[in-house]
Amino acid sequence: MKPPRVGLIGYDGVQALDIIGPSDAFTIAEIESDNGQRRPCYEVIIVGITNKPFRAESGISFQPHTTLRHAPTLDTLIIPGGRGARIGKSGNLIAKWVSSRAKRIRRIASVCTGVYALAPTGLLDGRRVTTHWRFANDVARRFPKLNVNHDALFLKDGPFYTAGGITASVDLALALIEEDYGPRVALAVARELVVFLKRSGGQKQYSEPLEFQINSTDRFADLASWMVEHMRGDLSLNALAKRVCLSPRHFVRRFKQAFGGTPAAFVENLRLDEARRRLSERTQTIENVASSVGFQSDDVFRRAFQRRFGVKPSSYRSRFDARTKSRSRRKKAR
Repeated sequence: MKPPRVGLIGYDGVQALDIIGPSDAFTIAEIESDNGQRRPCYEVIIVGITNKPFRAESGISFQPHTTLRHAPTLDTLIIPGGRGARIGKSGNLIAKWVSSRAKRIRRIASVCTGVYALAPTGLLDGRRVTTHWRFANDVARRFPKLNVNHDALFLKDGPFYTAGGITASVDLALALIEEDYGPRVALAVARELVVFLKRSGGQKQYSEPLEFQINSTDRFADLASWMVEHMRGDLSLNALAKRVCLSPRHFVRRFKQAFGGTPAAFVENLRLDEARRRLSERTQTIENVASSVGFQSDDVFRRAFQRRFGVKPSSYRSRFDARTKSRSRRKKAR
């Protein structure tokens, strides 16, 4: 049985990472066959507008495997973003081709500003979509029939997927891999790429440590990354204030001014987000997860987790397992 074929459309002025990120993710994905051998989960091809090499915005050149005219049957189509999709003829050529092939493709996705080449087909009319935050208002203006979400990392609406800015292409690819093969395979890919399987929040916040680093200056600059590496350690107010050589009172005041919240709330959210990821891996007990991210007791952890996410840690893990088993049953039924 041949693996499903993923096609990524390439054109002059493409955003290189929008091609490279998903391509690497899909290529890394492997499963064990009945004879114990590892086999690829996907066949990945780059489909050019012509058979000539095309140049990304960054100057990197790509050689397509095939062209729009000669493209084979695709299971999944991904339209990367880039200046070439927004300006010039490439977007229109891609839209025309997608319109003629859409019924034969199981799912179609755009990454970042690749939505400019997908929206003209009318396939996204009335659907929830997202794009890079910087272009969201323009997309909403140019394509008023789309329901544009300015913040989501990626969205699914029927067989259509749209992803936000650039690195969200990897988030999207991991979600598609998980949809096809379950969280274990997707997690293995995420580990290989050294990324989170599921990032919390949207484009505005990325993650709390990153937002902290973006907004930090002077003595706060490296504090967030240090906290991530020392979640099991002492992240009390006094310890953090000492780390940046400020009095506790001055530290709290500076922290609130910069981030609109207390250090204690920031630390708890940081620990809970990491705990949620570790619970989904199911490699540790709930007690061990609580200890590994720095909670003093599993009881304190359980109450904090339920307060933040609305469910107990055990219920969260059970729901995650239930989704995994449901996907497995659907695959066997095919």
